[in-house]
Amino acid sequence: MLTTGVSTMVDAVVIGAGQAGLSAAYFLCRFGIDFVIMDAGAGPGGAWRHRSPTLTMDKVHGIFDLPGARLSPPGDGGLPAARVVPAYFARYETQMRLPVLRPVQVRSVRRDGDRLLVTSSRGEWAARAVVNATGTWSRPYWPFYPGAVTFAGRQLHYVDYRGPEEFAGRRVVVMGGGNSAAHVLSEVAGVAEAALWVTRRPPVFRTADFDAEEGRAAVALVEERVRAGLPPQSVVSVTGLGYTTVVREALAKGALNRLPMFARITPGGVAWDDGRTEDADVIVWATGFRSAIDHLAPLRLREPGGGIRMDGTRVVAEPRLHLVGYGPSASTVGANRAGREVAREVRRLLLGSGGSGGPGGSGGPGGSGGPAAAAPLAPTA
Repeated sequence: MLTTGVSTMVDAVVIGAGQAGLSAAYFLCRFGIDFVIMDAGAGPGGAWRHRSPTLTMDKVHGIFDLPGARLSPPGDGGLPAARVVPAYFARYETQMRLPVLRPVQVRSVRRDGDRLLVTSSRGEWAARAVVNATGTWSRPYWPFYPGAVTFAGRQLHYVDYRGPEEFAGRRVVVMGGGNSAAHVLSEVAGVAEAALWVTRRPPVFRTADFDAEEGRAAVALVEERVRAGLPPQSVVSVTGLGYTTVVREALAKGALNRLPMFARITPGGVAWDDGRTEDADVIVWATGFRSAIDHLAPLRLREPGGGIRMDGTRVVAEPRLHLVGYGPSASTVGANRAGREVAREVRRLLLGSGGSGGPGGSGGPGGSGGPAAAAPLAPTA
């Protein structure tokens, strides 16, 4: 039983309405589970709303359809993904009649008797299960390097990159070994005076197509780490860097001549221990992201290894909590698979505790009756 008074009681709360959250919501609807989705964004689209306008659909490294509704036809490849994908998500939310509340800031999740208490900018919600799908975009990772505070030029993370025009005639250092770095280099090269690529480890280019079997193998490697309570690795560290559109463009411009990691940052550029120096006006940190899970801190989930120990989507230290878009489910295809898995787990939990989870339930607040039949959702221009 609850130890504090709350305004709303539901079977489940989904935090985040990106790919992972919408996928989980779709399957929760199918199982007739009473739930609500809380999303911090001003509108649909998750992190896609904030991507650079120069990241067009023909440059995106794989967008998988949400369950039950195809992104079909794919539309003009020259359209910004920041327009196409949020429009697709918006139509999906409407067609599937998903109970999304926004903008809602979730401040904390803590244990309260037989429920988890979600404290938000819209009040408190007591849930028998919580599905956390907050992704990583709001937590850009900035590594520390000596001298960074002395740099006289501009430093920005990939999250704030908006295109190459502002770097015309500048000397730009791009740090990072993934597709984000390749995206920046593919556009900045030829516009900037110089574009240098720096990575901590030599890049490994994947020459073969990344098929379903390889995808499962990559997911399994990441899953091993989270089962051991270790922080999940980046995707590129497992899969290697494929010959995506942005990689091919960067190669064609001669921009992928990798330099080893510099030792320090100077007021005018970067320097290596062997005496080499390079002038720079801009440093772009395409160094990835960390999971946005600060609101879960009251649950004390961290293992000695620094990660959260997982069993599938379920957190071992708190079985009523599921993480999707985390570790092996961080990719869009992984998020869809995780959405189905988490709904099954939540239904199993509810059936064991007397909740509503079973066919014929409300399908979400307001009694929507579950998702509509599968249909293509065409993007708008």
